[in-house]
Amino acid sequence: MAFALLAFVLAMFAANMLVARAVEGHAPPVDLAFWRWASVFVLLAPVTDRPLWQVRVAALREWRDLLVLGALVMGVCGAFVYIGASTTTANNIGLIYAASPALIVLLAARPGGERLARRQLVGVALSLAGVLVLIMRSDPDVLLRIAFVPGYLWIAAAATYWAIYVVLLHYRPTALKHNLRLAAIALAGLVVLAPFHLVEALAGDVPKLDLVTIGAVVIVAVVPGWGAYTGYARLQRTLGPGVASLVMYLSPLWTAALAWVLLGEQLAAYHVVGAALVLAGVFLATREAGGRSNGMTSTLNR
Repeated sequence: MAFALLAFVLAMFAANMLVARAVEGHAPPVDLAFWRWASVFVLLAPVTDRPLWQVRVAALREWRDLLVLGALVMGVCGAFVYIGASTTTANNIGLIYAASPALIVLLAARPGGERLARRQLVGVALSLAGVLVLIMRSDPDVLLRIAFVPGYLWIAAAATYWAIYVVLLHYRPTALKHNLRLAAIALAGLVVLAPFHLVEALAGDVPKLDLVTIGAVVIVAVVPGWGAYTGYARLQRTLGPGVASLVMYLSPLWTAALAWVLLGEQLAAYHVVGAALVLAGVFLATREAGGRSNGMTSTLNR
């Protein structure tokens, strides 16, 4: 059952990239991010062991951390993906995001942090090279023409800040259990997103109130929001962090397959080269000599 769940969790993470691309033009990016995490906050309420208000004293002690984490994962990592989806494909979003585990390893090797082995350095370099191949589309002249697709840069920024979020989540102490902390982070993220959501609306960038927009909010809240986070936590408890880390390694392949079937996106040679470099780099960067998962990889479920 756990290995069957692994396939579903992979598909659930990929759903966010697919929806981001599919609803481009229907829902403004901040609006979609805001209502996604508002819905996740509501869905988390019945599955926490205690209501959030009962641990408000402990949560208020961590308000600075919660605001930063909420701004990163609900704001930057949420809205930036939806902004980037307007000019790039779901395939590219998944491949660029696949470099985030290698970035996590690199950021964790801060002074006094985890030691970065030579193999991990090679892995980080391979992953970043893969992202560069994707950005250049196998054409080095793109760098000379500065012909970057804007979406690549938005997604690269989102992947970078996701890595920062994971490292902070791992090292910052907390008195809150997993679901309660996620609920508190979601609430803090909504506080951060609220003024940007208001500015977006006042500027006239409002969602189309149709079945596509409503369905998109429901899907990103239930599937890559509540479902993926909860399912991944279950995977780690059952299979251990090493096997569970396959979610990050293989989710771009699911994204590519589903984008091909559902959105009609085509794969090019540079997608294959970029994917090979990214996934090989991630594998090297997040594996220890004994074949165990790197310590930072195990925090991806939080």
